Amino acid sequence: MRIVIQRVAHASVTIDDKTASQIGKGLLILLGIENTDCQEDADWLVKKVVGLRVFNDENGVMNLSMMDINGEALVVSQFTLFASYKKGNRPSWFRAAGHDISIPLYEYFCTRLEQEMHKPIGRGVFGADMKVQLLNDGPVTIIMDSKSKE
Repeated sequence: MRIVIQRVAHASVTIDDKTASQIGKGLLILLGIENTDCQEDADWLVKKVVGLRVFNDENGVMNLSMMDINGEALVVSQFTLFASYKKGNRPSWFRAAGHDISIPLYEYFCTRLEQEMHKPIGRGVFGADMKVQLLNDGPVTIIMDSKSKE
């Protein structure tokens, strides 16, 4: 499971010119799921996300977590995070999980994140053609992969 986390002042997802979800200050999380992922991968990433200290304290130092600032989260499914570009110039998606694996794990990740944050989160719509807008704060962008725990 791979995520791209962006610290945002605000973010939203629009589908067919209608806002599906929006958040204020917090984290936009793009979530990619591959064939070998399971709930343990989601649990590890959720724990990391809620404790990630990427928000500034009173001294301007990134020392506060999303929980410390009462931030919000928006999770958008992103199968393209598992693009393979080894051969040629057209990406392949063979590592991205099919709907039978990815939809339940996407829902599980979102539910676990809501449980840890003790409040609802914003969500994209799985498989939809989404327009994602954000105001990246910093910018701060972090990539995490549950198979490469750095």
